[in-house]
Amino acid sequence: MNPVADVVDQFLDHVRAERGLSANTVAAYRRDLGRYAGFLAGRGVTDISAVTPVEISDFVRELGATLARSSVARHVVSVRSLHRFALAEGLSPADPAVEVSPPKLTERLPKALSVDDVTRILDAPDRTEVTGLRDAVLLELLYGTGARVSEVCGLDVDDLTAALADPDAGLRLVGKGGKERVVPLGSYAARAVDAYLVRARPALAAASPRHDPALLLNTRGRRLSRQSAWAVLQQAAEAAGIDAEVSPHSLRHSFATHLLDGGADLRVVQELLGHASVATTQIYTLVTIEHLREVHAAAHPRAR
Repeated sequence: MNPVADVVDQFLDHVRAERGLSANTVAAYRRDLGRYAGFLAGRGVTDISAVTPVEISDFVRELGATLARSSVARHVVSVRSLHRFALAEGLSPADPAVEVSPPKLTERLPKALSVDDVTRILDAPDRTEVTGLRDAVLLELLYGTGARVSEVCGLDVDDLTAALADPDAGLRLVGKGGKERVVPLGSYAARAVDAYLVRARPALAAASPRHDPALLLNTRGRRLSRQSAWAVLQQAAEAAGIDAEVSPHSLRHSFATHLLDGGADLRVVQELLGHASVATTQIYTLVTIEHLREVHAAAHPRAR
C-alpha cells in the first residue's frame, strides 16, 4: 500500500531536491496536493493506486464551483504531476489523471500603464524621508528592470554595489527556479539606489542588531517583504491619483509594453523578462497592437 499522503511527501521531496524548483513553487504544490489528498480521504481513498479518473474529475468539478479557472488549472497540473511521478516510481500501476485536462483559460491582456501614469507613480515617494528613498528604489527597479517583485525584494546590497561599480556588467537577478539573468541598470534607478545607500539604508539597518544583507529594509531593519512592497506601490499609486488597479506586475507589464512600443526586439524583451519561451512574451505584442488600435480609432479621420 502506498498512502496518498506519503506519495505527496515523496513527490515534494523530488521536485525540491531533484528538479530544483523554488520554495514558492514547492509551497504551491504542497497546498494544491494537500487539498487533493483531503478530498480523496473524504471519499475513503487513501491508497494512490486506488485513485480512478472518477475521483479526479469530481475533484476538478468541486474546485470549479468555488475557484477561478486559473486556480483550477493549477490544481489539475499539480494532480497530473503527482500521478505521473507515482507511475514512474512504481507506486501506482497506472496514471488515472492522464486524460484530465486543465480548463481552458480566457486570455487576458496584461494591463499596461501609460508612461505618464508610471512617471507619476515613480515621482510619488517623498525622497526627503528615509522610507521614501527606499520606496523610490523599489519602484525604479520594478519599472526600470522589469523585475518581478520577488526578484527585487531578494536583492542584496552586494548585488547593487557590483552593478553600480561596473554599469556595463548589469544587474544580476535570480528568477523562477533559481534561473539567473542580467539586466541593464538605468541611470534613474542607479541614482535612486545611490541616494538610498548613502542617506537611508544605514538608518534603517540601525533598527536591527543583526546584520541583514538585503538591499531593501523595512523599519525594523529586516528584508522588505513582497506584501510590504505591494503596499508601497498601492500608496504611491494613490498619491499619484491613479484610479486603475495597480500591482507590481503592472510595472513589469508596462516595462515590456513600453519597450515594444519603442521598437525593442521581442527576443530582447524575452531575455529581459526572463521568460523561458518567446511565446510567453508575445502576449505583450497584443498589448501594443491594442494600443495602436485605440490611437487609430481616436485620431484617424476615417477610422469610424
